[in-house]
Amino acid sequence: MSPVIEIARTARRLAVRKRTAKPWPPFLYFTDPQRTPKLAGVIAMLPRGCGVVYRAFGARTAVSEGGMLIRIARRRGLTFFVGADVKLATRLGADGLHLPERAAGRRGRNLYLRKRFWLSAAAHDEPAVLRAHAAGVEAVVISAVFPSDSPSAGRAMGVFTFMRLARRARLPAYALGGVNRRTMIRLKGAGAVGVAAVSGADNARAPRT
Repeated sequence: MSPVIEIARTARRLAVRKRTAKPWPPFLYFTDPQRTPKLAGVIAMLPRGCGVVYRAFGARTAVSEGGMLIRIARRRGLTFFVGADVKLATRLGADGLHLPERAAGRRGRNLYLRKRFWLSAAAHDEPAVLRAHAAGVEAVVISAVFPSDSPSAGRAMGVFTFMRLARRARLPAYALGGVNRRTMIRLKGAGAVGVAAVSGADNARAPRT
């Protein structure tokens, strides 16, 4: 079984149902063209109620591939996000849009986008978390929580720092970075609405999202 599926199933069991404006998924699967080549097969096995963040990074096949993946997601009862690309998200009819940290600070634009999409954003430190809240983002994906071998992940913040940032965010918060079956248990009671992963391997990377 794929590590991602195991994490998703565990996240669903451990999920704490918080009172939020929207039913945010307990698990977000971040796709990556290099590290997650068998997207359709993984998405087809994700438990109902989870989420997918499709990141095409400008690929010419984004519309055709994204269209195939969103159809699978719909059949599985998954929430489908597109990473960064508003035009692609609109064309695919995505449920949500996930913004990189650098693009998350425009409140007027974000409030407009929220009329159409669930809106999440990446955050890697306290200033980014506070900016996301002030800019009208609806949920944050905080990383890197656990040690990761990604050059872009930076130093792992640990559970206590994640807990502080999640509290400061005053938004539904996801933990990303080094999340696997072993580490995610440590997040119980840390204030996470859910967890996120790319590969889910024990040395899982947490690229800038």
